[in-house]
Amino acid sequence: MARSTDPDEVPTPLGRSPAFLSMLDHVSRLAPLRRPVLVIGERGTGKELVAARLALLSERWDRPLVKLNCAALPEALLDSELFGHEAGAFTGAQKRRQSRFERADGGTLFLDEIATASLAVQEKLLRVIEYGSFERVGGNETIRVDVRIIGATNADLPAMARQGTFRADLLDRLAFDVVNIPPLRARKEDIALLAGHFATRMSSELGRDLFAGFTNRGMSVLEGHGWPGNVRELRNVVERSVYRMERPERALDEIVLDPFVVPDWQSKQGESLSVERSQDIVSGASGEAHGFPLDFAEVIKGHERHLLEAALRDAQFSQRRAAELLGLTYYQFRHHLRLHGLADKESRKALDRKE
Repeated sequence: MARSTDPDEVPTPLGRSPAFLSMLDHVSRLAPLRRPVLVIGERGTGKELVAARLALLSERWDRPLVKLNCAALPEALLDSELFGHEAGAFTGAQKRRQSRFERADGGTLFLDEIATASLAVQEKLLRVIEYGSFERVGGNETIRVDVRIIGATNADLPAMARQGTFRADLLDRLAFDVVNIPPLRARKEDIALLAGHFATRMSSELGRDLFAGFTNRGMSVLEGHGWPGNVRELRNVVERSVYRMERPERALDEIVLDPFVVPDWQSKQGESLSVERSQDIVSGASGEAHGFPLDFAEVIKGHERHLLEAALRDAQFSQRRAAELLGLTYYQFRHHLRLHGLADKESRKALDRKE
């Protein structure tokens, strides 16, 4: 296994869908080459895992695998982390700092969120890829390294290159080949396999003897969800649902997709809502009592939207104050605004016109 700066063991990719197996085959054929690679995928698809597999299956498997998230650092610190610096190079640089390239010499350097790197840093990356050399910040000594670069992003790099926000020549060098990771919605056959794996692991972590599986209803919920957060979101949902099980000896039926759902005890309205508004809430957004039969989900959805609009007006469109009126946290309130399409400026203008 490639030696990583991350002490966690590299997990094995799980999946059996045609899209996933095709991607793994692509990785296996690409891994032995010494060329740079770009890994493209939505958030939560496992870009770092694919990079680790590329390193593991290469001739550099026993050499360092060094990782750096380019989005986590401002430009100056990213420059220093990637290329190192000499003592006195800038305020606070009391001693020489070894670069990530030096630490990865002979091995692999994984640059996550590479699209966020500044143009100045991109230019230095281009030089290292092309000539295998660089200079530390504040130094004039040329340092030569043998490093395979794997970049990862969910951004549209060709579009960024056309717009001038990503260097086209760097893209040319990085994109010797591109591994596209399929999103979970394109590999629905893998949901049951992954969910079972995460559930079994979580049950073990909780000290339970076994995981009794999912009910048909539970699995239907998992397979019917859109998974914008992909495998990472699936793992969170399954692990959350497993630990919340009241009867762990039974098959899991209750899937907790959204941890921001307001509990019953928190759903009472803020006392600052007027009596008139409260009466409106009971009657519904139309001001008329509902008769049966009715569409329960649509009625509840209408009530929720009416509450959000009423709270926003009472709070003079201060979202933090409106959240307090409804007994919600700010982030819970923002979540419900997005669900009902009330989070943008156009929605506020529409509410103003309804007044």
